[in-house]
Amino acid sequence: MSPQRAAELQVVLEGVALPAKKQELLDYARTQDAAAVSDLQALPDREYSSLDEVGEALAPVQPSRAQSLLEHPHEESGDPPGGGSYTDLHPEPGSLRPSIPPANPPQKTLEKQAETQKRQQERGVGE
Repeated sequence: MSPQRAAELQVVLEGVALPAKKQELLDYARTQDAAAVSDLQALPDREYSSLDEVGEALAPVQPSRAQSLLEHPHEESGDPPGGGSYTDLHPEPGSLRPSIPPANPPQKTLEKQAETQKRQQERGVGE
């Protein structure tokens, strides 16, 4: 069945009391549109709690969820960013990671940044 026809059947069923079983949907459809009853015969025999469920049963548009395609969770790849300080309630502020490269100590970086900032201020950049 086409999605358009399924949507039309949902409109026919607009006033039905939900949740409703297939037979209740058929009985209601007979009072609204006799032609709709033959199309609604294709519904699986169960209870429907929304008209969206009826439409999905008539013309599925949602992708199926194949269990074999789902990936199982895997172990985390390592410590979170910041290591133990990530979960430490009182981490030491300003502490450095032991893995920091010796060729780029933070003090030298800060000195370079301060020097650049001073030169920019002298030239009037950023004002």
